[in-house]
Amino acid sequence: MAHSSFAERALYFVGLALGRLIYRVKTIGSDTLPTSGFLLLPNHITWIDAIVLQIACPRPIRFIIHDEYYRNRLLHPFLKLAGCIPINARRAKDAIRAAAEKICAGEIVCLFPEGQLSRSGALLRLQRGYELIARQADAQVVPVWMDELWGSLFSFKGGRFFTKWPRQLPYRVLIAFGRPLAAEEARLAAVREQLLKLGEICYSQRPILQEHLANACIRGLKRKPFQTALVDGFDHSTLSRAKLLGVASALARHLKVQCREHRVGVVLPPGKAGVVANLAIVLAGRIPVNLNFTSARESIESAQKQAGLTTTISARAVAKRVTDFPWTEQVIYLDELLPAMKPAIICWWMLALITPGSLLSRLLQLPRIGDRAEALLLFTSGSSGAPKGVALTHRNILGNVSQFAVLLDSRPDEVILASLPFFHSFGCTVTLWYPLIEGVRIVTYPSPLEAAKNAALVERYKATVMFATPTFLRAYLRKAEPEQLRSLRLVITGAEKLPRDIATAFEERFGKPVYEGYGLTETSPVISVNLPDPIPSVAGVFVQPSSRPGSTGKMAPGIAAEIRDPETGEKRSLHGTGMLWVRGPNIFDGYLDDPVRSAEVLHGGWFKTGDLGRFDEDGFLFIDGRLSRFSKIGGEMVPHEMIEQKILSGLRLDAQAERSIAIMGVPDEAKGEALVLLTSTDIDAQQLRAALREAEVPNLWVPRTIRRVDVIPVLASGKLDLGKCKEIAAAA
Repeated sequence: MAHSSFAERALYFVGLALGRLIYRVKTIGSDTLPTSGFLLLPNHITWIDAIVLQIACPRPIRFIIHDEYYRNRLLHPFLKLAGCIPINARRAKDAIRAAAEKICAGEIVCLFPEGQLSRSGALLRLQRGYELIARQADAQVVPVWMDELWGSLFSFKGGRFFTKWPRQLPYRVLIAFGRPLAAEEARLAAVREQLLKLGEICYSQRPILQEHLANACIRGLKRKPFQTALVDGFDHSTLSRAKLLGVASALARHLKVQCREHRVGVVLPPGKAGVVANLAIVLAGRIPVNLNFTSARESIESAQKQAGLTTTISARAVAKRVTDFPWTEQVIYLDELLPAMKPAIICWWMLALITPGSLLSRLLQLPRIGDRAEALLLFTSGSSGAPKGVALTHRNILGNVSQFAVLLDSRPDEVILASLPFFHSFGCTVTLWYPLIEGVRIVTYPSPLEAAKNAALVERYKATVMFATPTFLRAYLRKAEPEQLRSLRLVITGAEKLPRDIATAFEERFGKPVYEGYGLTETSPVISVNLPDPIPSVAGVFVQPSSRPGSTGKMAPGIAAEIRDPETGEKRSLHGTGMLWVRGPNIFDGYLDDPVRSAEVLHGGWFKTGDLGRFDEDGFLFIDGRLSRFSKIGGEMVPHEMIEQKILSGLRLDAQAERSIAIMGVPDEAKGEALVLLTSTDIDAQQLRAALREAEVPNLWVPRTIRRVDVIPVLASGKLDLGKCKEIAAAA
């Protein structure tokens, strides 16, 4: 402040005092800030980011601000007094020179590198202007992350600024300063990587992550208790939030007495019974294990043994349909038990209506802290071997629910079609726990494969959000009418790569774009998702996009990423292709009773996804495929999925029909691996080679063996059954 005028110093201290009345700012890393001048690069969430940042910084900051705002009649006197540096596209060099001079004079200069406010809470594209300032001043660059401002009065959450009530006063904010980067080190990819890592550090300290899942559900269901929580699309019955909480609480008390073991199996499709059972198990302080009843018997038995299950919750109607299921020694049939519990249900329903959530929690004897304790157990699909137990903690589920809540930014009238099975990680988090905690209505249906019935439910209940896999979208293209899906605002797909022709055909038929997302069971599961592009608040203003065809979207908040060499593990630029590693509160702590396989994928909090990926300069994540779906032939990495797409287009096979081909790699003495094409349709080898040659596919990529099969093995989720496909390919 030595070179500042008295007016500047007065404004600085008055502004700081007013800001501290409204905001309680906690900082991380402020002790590592350079003592000389440097360039500060923060994320940009609200209109008052500059005030919050100044509260956190121990020294005065000089901000670079767009000329349009600097010249504003009301703001100009204050911005000029604060020593802000105006910048516009026509005379950018003047601002760059002025900023460099201030840094050389020992001052802190701040530039918001995104160039505009985030409309989604996600980090936008970083503009290159900061590199010129850093090089001209030969200055260090310090990335900084401001957390928990999304959702505040001055953010765009809900699609609007200023017209929201503040969530709390004083408003708590966490700000993390990163390690200083030299000017030549501070390239776009490096700064983005640092900002994502700082965002993860901040997010992982949020108090909600320490809560117990049951308490979060109680709080969510206590809000607007008379509103409908779910509609069971099978029989069109409904449950209000309070009644759902009452039924689940009564069942929880029963389970506490009946189930001494800490894990309880669930064999129920999406519906009233499935939601009640899962919620009741959590309210009883137990761990739900939703079993994949579509799996082979040996896979189910493996999962039951690993989980140590002796009790399973189901229904008689389900038991009749699942003929070869290995039932545990005790089976609780809800359709027989709940009618006999009517007095207890009415009692707990009344309690759910009149008692505060904290008292209800005490009556149910729930612990206050959940944090890193196991909350639920899922099993991987077993597509490449025996199913692995993925123990997700309270921290994982609450973290991913809160991350997804930011991404979805749900509306008061939101209705989610919930037909994905709860043993599927996406179905579990996004169509079970997310609606309970965030108070979003769901319409359930037992099977996502029955497209006609699901489409009828979308039309009848005006569903606004639908989750699917590409396999399920194929069924909608054949069996649903365009007017049935008119109410949908979001169609999100995951589990496998979205073929462009399916996305195009769906949009042409229904007038709804399909947004691709990405996640894994081990990540609870959401990592990234494409979203509709924000609508600017002022017509004609450019707003950075939130979706990009071919990508899996932008990262959810609170997740950091690195790209590493698949073989050596050496770190690469985010813009290069390599193994994707992620870190965040949603990352699991390890496989159930399997420290060896856990150590293979977890290192220092980082999780090896097994997928090859890269980021573009706008921050969109592109997944090039599972490493297990590449073959190394003659030292070259050959992608199976890309060859499949080339074959489908080259031979003009219908990609919208059921899966008809699969490429598999088998051991080969001469070149390491050889490619085998599994096909459920007749393919001529000569015609195949000619088509791939015309598509300029390298000779190395052309399958040498074609094996005709009746059907390509797939799992219930629509994913390729890699285990069975490998067996068939090896036999060929």
